[in-house]
Amino acid sequence: MDSASTGRRSPWQPAPGSRQAVVLNAVRERGSVRVTELAQELRVTPVTVRRDVAMLADAGLVQRVHGGATALEGTDGTPAWQPGPRTQTGSVGVLVPSLDFYWPDVVRGAEEEASRLGLRLLLRGSVYHARDERADIARLLDAGVKGVLLAPTMSGPGGDHIRTWLAEAPVPVVLMERAATVGPVQRAVESVLTDHAGGAAMAVNHLANLGHRRIGVVLNENSPHVHQIRRGWQEACAERGLSTQGVTDIALPDHREESFEPTINAVVGSALETGCTALIVHSDPEALRILQNAEELGVDIPTDLSVISYDDQVAALSTPALSAMRTPRRTIGRTAVKLLAERLAEPARPMHRVQVSPTLVVRDSSGPPGGADGVRG
Repeated sequence: MDSASTGRRSPWQPAPGSRQAVVLNAVRERGSVRVTELAQELRVTPVTVRRDVAMLADAGLVQRVHGGATALEGTDGTPAWQPGPRTQTGSVGVLVPSLDFYWPDVVRGAEEEASRLGLRLLLRGSVYHARDERADIARLLDAGVKGVLLAPTMSGPGGDHIRTWLAEAPVPVVLMERAATVGPVQRAVESVLTDHAGGAAMAVNHLANLGHRRIGVVLNENSPHVHQIRRGWQEACAERGLSTQGVTDIALPDHREESFEPTINAVVGSALETGCTALIVHSDPEALRILQNAEELGVDIPTDLSVISYDDQVAALSTPALSAMRTPRRTIGRTAVKLLAERLAEPARPMHRVQVSPTLVVRDSSGPPGGADGVRG
């Protein structure tokens, strides 16, 4: 029986590809959005975005808040923006290397999709560069999980241990922000990753289009993604005919090491000495420190030095607000659960490796070198 015969109207949903659908997807991905920021991204007026938010809120798909919108949770914890039948039962284990930065958003995305499917998440936290995470995984398996989502250590002894376990894993596994091949034939493990190289390339192209010809990088050497970001920077610079020789290229140590403060304080001076007019910095906290140091030295952002952060968790809160590459954290978690559910439903399906692109968010910290006329002062 259709809605017309019952006298009830079907819930309104935005048409696929429409601007309202783009706004809704932004709320899903980020958890919350600001009208002014989204208007800049979509190149429409704030009034237009407010009207879209109002339509979505009236349909029960988002919650309006002062200046923007947030994802709306139903009373049973199921996101109101993505209803669907519960097609699975049981528990899924999740092991992530941090519970205080980046990964909470990934876990929220996984929880949203698991709730939609009727699955329950069991979460454990590890540490970056753990020497052996198999005990944590064993505890999840002992709890009776049907499969696991992992973001394990993939280098050093820890990486050797986890590859050995993955080769004979007793339950389906999906890696998040990691990739691995295992066993004698180097079989691929199912995974979902951010295209970090592509994200760095987008940042380079944005800066090059503004007129920058000396673009440096400042990358956290402890990040498992540093090599991908560096590769994307190098390849994009080469494609644009920009040299990466002699520009600022700094590897930042862990913030707990004594060398961190001197290294971060040397970044702006290095950029000026090497003639860099722009920097790509991983990640937000380090980029914030560089902005503060630039202010102390009397270096204007972005006239003297443009900065693009990588991650966009707190970039919008800086002064000036940081342009940033926004990583698709919630999408990573949601996609990982989808892959695992599909594997549980169809064990013989081919292995999937899904790559998700980050999004460039342009704010106040990037502009033409030397100001609007493109000439450095």
